[in-house]
Amino acid sequence: MDNIKIIESAREFAKQTHALDSSGHDWWHVWRVAELAKRIAEQEGADIFICELAALLHDIADEKLNKSEAEGLEKVNDWLENQKIAKEHIEHILTIIQSMSFKGGGRPPMKTLEGKIVQDADRLDAIGAIGIARTFAYSGAKGQPIYNPEILPREHLTHESYRKEQSTAINHFYEKLLKLKASMNTPFARELAERRHNLMDSYLKAFFLEWQGKA
Repeated sequence: MDNIKIIESAREFAKQTHALDSSGHDWWHVWRVAELAKRIAEQEGADIFICELAALLHDIADEKLNKSEAEGLEKVNDWLENQKIAKEHIEHILTIIQSMSFKGGGRPPMKTLEGKIVQDADRLDAIGAIGIARTFAYSGAKGQPIYNPEILPREHLTHESYRKEQSTAINHFYEKLLKLKASMNTPFARELAERRHNLMDSYLKAFFLEWQGKA
């Protein structure tokens, strides 16, 4: 199967998998990450096919959609094998997907340029105007409040606490989103992250002024 048909098939697979999501991890999140990954790959001289395909599949294995991460990765592996993709490409894509998630931070660095790019694209979609919108969509889906000054941002997150402990939408900016600019791997992604980071910073200043009745 040629690369164009594989990408078309991956899009359909992702659309079907994420069609009903309302937490900010829907098909359009996947689409944006794939578009960003292609754009960064062009700038950084990476394999655009690997970047786009990994981006389209990156949330298929998410533990929220499967009994375990291992089961999700097996699903992706089976799909890739059915597309008759070269074994080395399958291994590369699976490594990217398995390694890219934030999961409370402290993850090992990506080993390949393509992995760095897909991770950057995913993290860019978590910040800026889209990131603000996704934060509140996710918090609403999880039953978390917008803000509660009695619930402080957590300083030392584990994978378990990041996924399961109660927090707030505003805390999420301090626990994760404001840290992402510094974690960008590629020069072009760092350029894009700067504007998005500044927008979030401005939003939070306005939020707290309004919260306190000062604006």
